[in-house]
Amino acid sequence: MNYVRISFKSKLQIESIDFPSDMNKEKGKKLYNCDVCGKSFSKNCYLTRHKYIHSGKKPYHCDTCGKSFTQSGNLTKHRRIHTGEKPYHCNICGKSFSQSGHLTEHKRIHTGEKPYDCDICGKSFSRSTHLTTHKRVHTGEKPYDCDICGKSFTESGNLTTHRRVHTGEKLYDCDFCGKSFSEGGALSRHKPVHTGEKPYHCVTCGKSFSQCGQLTAHKRIHTGDRPYHCDFCGRSFSESSNLTNHKRIHTGEKPYQCDICGKSFSRKSILTKHVNIHIY
Repeated sequence: MNYVRISFKSKLQIESIDFPSDMNKEKGKKLYNCDVCGKSFSKNCYLTRHKYIHSGKKPYHCDTCGKSFTQSGNLTKHRRIHTGEKPYHCNICGKSFSQSGHLTEHKRIHTGEKPYDCDICGKSFSRSTHLTTHKRVHTGEKPYDCDICGKSFTESGNLTTHRRVHTGEKLYDCDFCGKSFSEGGALSRHKPVHTGEKPYHCVTCGKSFSQCGQLTAHKRIHTGDRPYHCDFCGRSFSESSNLTNHKRIHTGEKPYQCDICGKSFSRKSILTKHVNIHIY
C-alpha cells in the first residue's frame, strides 16, 4: 500500500513512500485473544461476543416469547419463527426458508452435493448434522436416554418415537381402516395391506413385497444368510422373529394365552389353531 507524505518548505513537495508488505499484513492479524480458551479474533467486538459462550450471558431477548441469545443475529433468525418470514428462496423449485443456511442445505437436494465425508468409512452426506449422527454407528455413542426405561438412542427423533411405547401415544391414523400407529413409517408400511401395492421386487426371482423388510428377509433364501444366532444353543435364523420364537424353547416362555380356557402357547399361530377347538 502507498502513503503520501506532504512537506511544506519553500515549495510543496509530494513524496510517495512504500511501506514494507509486512506492515500491511498487520491488518489481518488476530490481536485479541480469549483468556478462557485462547481463541484469537481480529476485532475486539468479535472477542466480546465470543466470551458470552463461556459466561453463559445471553443479552438479546425475544420480546414475543422471552427466549434469549448470545448473538443479535441468532435473535433475528429466531424472530422469523413468530413472524413466519422466509426471505430466502430456492431459484430451482421456489421453496422458501427463514435462514440462508437452510436454503444452502436444501439446494443440495437438487445438485446432489454431499460435502461432508465420514473419515472412517468414506460415506458422504449433504448436512453436517447427518454426518454427526452417522459417526455414532462407528463409535457406538447413544447420547439420548429414555428417562423411563433407560434405553439409549443415537438420534433425538428415535427417542421421541420410542417414548410413545410408554405413553401409548399413536399419532398416525390409517385413512382406510382407522388403525393408529406411533410412527409415520409404520403407517406407510401398513397401507399396502389395503392398496395391494408391492413396490419391493427381488432381482433374483422377481417376487414382490409390500414392505422393504420383507424383501430383505426374503433375499436370505437365495443367499443363505442367517444373521440371527441363539445364544443358548448357537442355532442361526434368517429372521429375528424366528429367533425370538425359538428362544422360548429354552426359556419356556408362553406369552399367548387362550381367553376361553386360559391355556398358554409360545407362538401366536399355535394359539390360533387351538382356539378353533373351542369354536368348531
